Amino acid sequence: MKKDVICPHCGKPYSCYRNPTPTTDVVIYEPGRGVVIITRANPPLGYALPGGFIDEGEQAEAAAVREMREETGLDVELTGLLGVYSRPDRDPRQHTLSVVFTGRPRDPEALRAGDDAAGAAFYPPDDLPEPLAFDHARILADFREVLAGRRMLGAVELPARKGDC
Repeated sequence: MKKDVICPHCGKPYSCYRNPTPTTDVVIYEPGRGVVIITRANPPLGYALPGGFIDEGEQAEAAAVREMREETGLDVELTGLLGVYSRPDRDPRQHTLSVVFTGRPRDPEALRAGDDAAGAAFYPPDDLPEPLAFDHARILADFREVLAGRRMLGAVELPARKGDC
């Protein structure tokens, strides 16, 4: 959204844009163990996929690997793009656009909570804790479709599903 404003210091007009903030999440999956879910230490509280904000000048893939290391202690190999999630109400703090990857841990035993996570654990994909923050229930439902072979990684459903806008 563009807003024309006047600089309070020099009086010159300029345009200010309020755009979605880029984030990244990763569905870390280890067969036999499940999906990594963190317990959020900061509001909004609840359970969530590990993820976070993409820093200025940082690629989404690099941000995903960094966030996984910070929040879970895991060195993660990204294995695919699950999708891009951009509903304006997906994050109660602000409008975000999340690039969601799939990944696998190089050493699953290294899992530990860190940074913004109060806890971290593997859960079976069909028996996840609640409440899941943000739109992570939808993301994980999409991932279960991939596991079942009913959806390909990176597949996009257009137009948006009923109720998505």
